[in-house]
Amino acid sequence: MELIITPGKIMQYRILIVSRSFYPMNSPRSFRTTELVKEFARQSHDVTLLTIKDDEYHIPFEEEYGVTIKDLGQPKMPKIILNGRNNISHLIKRVFRRGLYQLFEYPDIELMYQVKKALRHETGYDLLISIAVPHPIHWGVSWAWREDDPIAKTWVADCGDPYMGSTLDSFNKMPYFKFSEKSFCRKADFITVPMEEAKEGYYREFRDKIEVIPQGFNFEEIEVGPSKYVGNKVPTFAYAGGFIPGGRDPRPFLEYLTTLTLEYKFIIFTKNSDLVKPYLKKANGKIEVRDYIPRDQLLQFLATMDFLVNFENETSVQLPSKLIDYYLTGRPVLSVSSFKIDRKIINEFLCEDYSNGYHFGDMDQYRIENVCARFLDLAHQGEYQWKI
Repeated sequence: MELIITPGKIMQYRILIVSRSFYPMNSPRSFRTTELVKEFARQSHDVTLLTIKDDEYHIPFEEEYGVTIKDLGQPKMPKIILNGRNNISHLIKRVFRRGLYQLFEYPDIELMYQVKKALRHETGYDLLISIAVPHPIHWGVSWAWREDDPIAKTWVADCGDPYMGSTLDSFNKMPYFKFSEKSFCRKADFITVPMEEAKEGYYREFRDKIEVIPQGFNFEEIEVGPSKYVGNKVPTFAYAGGFIPGGRDPRPFLEYLTTLTLEYKFIIFTKNSDLVKPYLKKANGKIEVRDYIPRDQLLQFLATMDFLVNFENETSVQLPSKLIDYYLTGRPVLSVSSFKIDRKIINEFLCEDYSNGYHFGDMDQYRIENVCARFLDLAHQGEYQWKI
């Protein structure tokens, strides 16, 4: 059957989004989900979100944006919390937690069962977008998916990071998880990744399904930029995000900074400060670690910095979404390798020469209206294939 689109008519879709991460969580996948839900609703599509519902935040969100939020249910598998003490108990817990995660994807594996159960009565959608990480979200959709009675005409599995092909973790995934990965890749109509190079992180047999749709934000929603910058008495710069030993590793940069005699202030927003702590005393107050703050507050703060620091992933398949936030602040960005730092460029930045800063390129592709248009284009393609 032929798909007929009437010129000038705006097509409205029933859209189901499945994601563990959502407002008010402070993470790239939460931003991805939240921005898609808001923009699809703004465009008058019928939007349903399946997530772990928090009535305090999500009922007002439903009322404000005219969307439906359904509950995945609270997880029953307890997280293994590590205390801050470096003792035998801490070490045992750490090894035990890592072992459960490595062998069973614990505790995220529970999401597969939650998603499968929650999708039992969901049907009649035009577009389903499942959002990972964690990847058990995709596995749950795959488990619930039936070719003879599909939940939606088009299923798009959106992946922020690869799973089996991840290069940022210290350990490879257990080989038996490839069956879960191949199952969702086989059943999904499309797989979306944030950058072209990320295709290399997936099995070759599914790469013809992969489309590049980058992270998207509403550029007009948060007003930041050069107008917030008034200068600082000493070179003041910041980084916001996580660290990965040998991947997104700050140690070579910090090692160099702590040898400098000039005054500076480096402010780091992170939850995993283990790689930074050895340098704090040596820096004598020049390096400061802070906990995460809400994104809108963070952007306002970053816009007052002389420049911002990006620690490169050392892999071509994953691009930090923080670079979009950095762009919105209007501040220059010093991009630093985790292995071989360029002292000349660092010194230039400390002397207010930003000519060798990170080049952003075409940023219109990150506007949320353009990102949503890319997803809707996949829905058009899927609907056409479904009607033939």
